[in-house]
Amino acid sequence: MTEFQSPSLADLQRWTWVLGRAQQMMLEHGMAAMRGGEGAAGLPGIPVIPGLNDPATLERANDFWRDSLTLWQRFLNPGAESSAPAPESAAHARDKRFKAEAWRDNPLFAWIRDSYFLIADHLLKNVEALDGLEPGQKEQIRFAAKGFIDAMSPSNFALTNPEVIEKTIETGGENLLKGLQHMLSDMARGQLTHTDGDAFEVGRNLAVTPGKVVKRTPLYELIQYTPTTKKVLGVPLVIFPPWINRYYILDLTPEKSFIRWCVDQGISVFVVSWKSADATMADIAWDDYVNAQIEAIDTVRTALEVPAVHTIGYCVAGTTLAATLALLAARGDADKVASATFFTAQVDFSRAGDLLNFIDDEQFALIRALSPQGFLDGRYMAATFNLLRGRDLIWNYVTNNYLLGNDYAPFDLLHWNGDTTNLPAKWHLSYLTDLYRDNLLVQPGALSVDGTPLDLGKIRTPAYVQAGREDHIAPVESVWKLTQILAGPVKFLLAGSGHIAGVVNPPAQHKYQYWTNPAPVKSLDDFVAGATETKGSWWPDWDAWLRSIDAKEVAAQGARIPGRGKLKAIEDAPGTYVKSK
Repeated sequence: MTEFQSPSLADLQRWTWVLGRAQQMMLEHGMAAMRGGEGAAGLPGIPVIPGLNDPATLERANDFWRDSLTLWQRFLNPGAESSAPAPESAAHARDKRFKAEAWRDNPLFAWIRDSYFLIADHLLKNVEALDGLEPGQKEQIRFAAKGFIDAMSPSNFALTNPEVIEKTIETGGENLLKGLQHMLSDMARGQLTHTDGDAFEVGRNLAVTPGKVVKRTPLYELIQYTPTTKKVLGVPLVIFPPWINRYYILDLTPEKSFIRWCVDQGISVFVVSWKSADATMADIAWDDYVNAQIEAIDTVRTALEVPAVHTIGYCVAGTTLAATLALLAARGDADKVASATFFTAQVDFSRAGDLLNFIDDEQFALIRALSPQGFLDGRYMAATFNLLRGRDLIWNYVTNNYLLGNDYAPFDLLHWNGDTTNLPAKWHLSYLTDLYRDNLLVQPGALSVDGTPLDLGKIRTPAYVQAGREDHIAPVESVWKLTQILAGPVKFLLAGSGHIAGVVNPPAQHKYQYWTNPAPVKSLDDFVAGATETKGSWWPDWDAWLRSIDAKEVAAQGARIPGRGKLKAIEDAPGTYVKSK
């Protein structure tokens, strides 16, 4: 490997001294102004303007210039005792963008790195110090500031990233040409690539759990899976995945598949595969998704001749499941559902996290402009979710695949993440305004389905509520609120990791952990304070909870085998809708 040679300190001595002296002069001027004591910055007749020249703002400026001067002194005279670096914060030390040794060992790049952290930290401090703003406005500024800081990282630019410079010298610039090819390819497809596009294929090594499509409507396909045990639970399971994503997040590679694991535990599993929206779905609304869930429940009940089913709702489908349960309760049909499991689902959106930053009139106007045929291209939603974790899902790939020219690594979860689903624009806008903006679902009677008002407080169905400790889409504080609304018995479980990895965590991988607390608690803080941590997957805990409701088993024969009962097989799983674009 070619040894990287940094610019010599002698070459940089003069201009670095000039810049350092300039910062020192500005610091001295600010200190003198603060000591003046009269008017703004000590100058008679100049008014004090909060956020510009008030004492607190000047003090923050003083801190910034003092820290900047310390960095310059350390760079110009690294051996001096006064130049010894202060202890590094834990967040800075574990920042993966700066893991290369050159970021610490090379004086120039160490200064670039430390300067970036200095500016970033002070910028966020200034945001936190802003007064006179509504909480939502301040959160938008905070979100924008963090996005700007991530975008301006020196690791994102070829000339300020020592790894890119070294790779460019080593390969004679081939990395930049390869990175340009990656970038042009992404521009052509209108979407950032996260993984090797040829490594995975639905039906080949993703979504391969054996089963049949046994029902097809204009909105969804219903898939029934083939049992692998001689006996199965008498109460079948119907899974409602998010309608903003492909269902196979719960049926990734066989070793990660939640659906396959459930089948192997002796559960009769059905899953809804939502259709990616097209122009024929322009008028699809809230009522249609709720009615589709009820229709799927009734279809399974009739086909297997059972009085009730277990249900799972993941993310937005969990929100819709709550509305479905409220509607069934209002109609006197609550006993059609034996239990409801909610994966990272929200019903009270008052603390819905960073997604609230995208809920305003400008964003709604953009969605309308992007949906002339009545459906929203899924790439827009993918870009939005990428922005929520820009450092990991955008700039990490800019550096690794555009600048360093690295090949994309195969990763089934990221393949799913990039397999976008179009959304009915009318329904999507209604979801954003009624739920995220106006938070109507938790207001009894504020929303209705087919003319029936919904009241979540009437739901007495036994519920299992799972949240992810590091979830950036459905924050744990928001998911917890569901436990305070439902009127029936509720078990809350906090899983390690986030919105996806916190759910897709098979026992065989021995990853992460989860927390439970059987004591009656009134707040999330109380739950955490008394919780017991268990290493590994929470799936067995959920399975035990499901059997605690009804452990009776039946023979896995007849209608329990796809295509042998009232529901005839249409085609093999994973079906057609999951492959449509």
